[in-house]
Amino acid sequence: MRLQAWISFGLLAIATTGLTSWTAGLARPGPAAVKVAQAGEEVDVELVLAVDISYSMDTDEQQLQREGYAGALASREFLQALKEGIHGKVAITYVEWAGAFDQRVVVPWRAIDGPESADSFAADILRAPYRRASRTSISGALGFSKSLFETSGFKGVRRVIDVSGDGPNNNGPALNVVRDEVVAAGITINGLPIMLNRPNTYGFGDIEHLDQYYEDCVVGGPGAFVVPVRGRDKFKEATRTKLVLEIAGLQPEPKVIPAAATPPRVPCNIGERQWRDRWQN
Repeated sequence: MRLQAWISFGLLAIATTGLTSWTAGLARPGPAAVKVAQAGEEVDVELVLAVDISYSMDTDEQQLQREGYAGALASREFLQALKEGIHGKVAITYVEWAGAFDQRVVVPWRAIDGPESADSFAADILRAPYRRASRTSISGALGFSKSLFETSGFKGVRRVIDVSGDGPNNNGPALNVVRDEVVAAGITINGLPIMLNRPNTYGFGDIEHLDQYYEDCVVGGPGAFVVPVRGRDKFKEATRTKLVLEIAGLQPEPKVIPAAATPPRVPCNIGERQWRDRWQN
């Protein structure tokens, strides 16, 4: 099954508005702002934000990623989508990842049910120390994210992994195998491929059609979709669009095609092949 990227509805929904002014108002959260899970607490969505910090992501891109997610959480569109859910709250955790054995929880699971808790979570994202690490293991990020649902303390109507990155998997287990295991567990995977404009060339680890790679090899599950980022000025808008769609539970019409008749447009092991070819092993 190939899931086709579909974001026009979300873009129309927010096209006339910008990010709210959140950076000046984010302060260190007080005790009341941190929503600790009660045993089996019901929420509309359990959401893992899994963010690439491999060396291919420069410091400006890392900052844009964080500001994008923080701004999305504080946006009017996100808070409106939150209110329209069955329970009016979601549970989110923020994870940074690189190689197959390099994943860290930056902000643990937390319930978000309004502006105060959303601002608190956003502030914790922004104040965490920056770091970068080697290799790119989307499969490792997905496997790690899957395990986090087991101890979240929440019971979500939906479970979603939101994975962002700027290159293909080049380390760890086979990506399509792990993707299928995650989807089989009832978890939806959405993608934010970062495709910044580059000067007529691609560096090591880059591939030309990263959006197609994410569509065919990364995302999966009911209503899964991809929102490409094609320029630095589009980071925040794309992140906000994606987060609102996930929280609102908007599900695009999937394009169903027999897998045997439609091999991936970009080989799912292209990153591993690039790495092997470079180091000749």
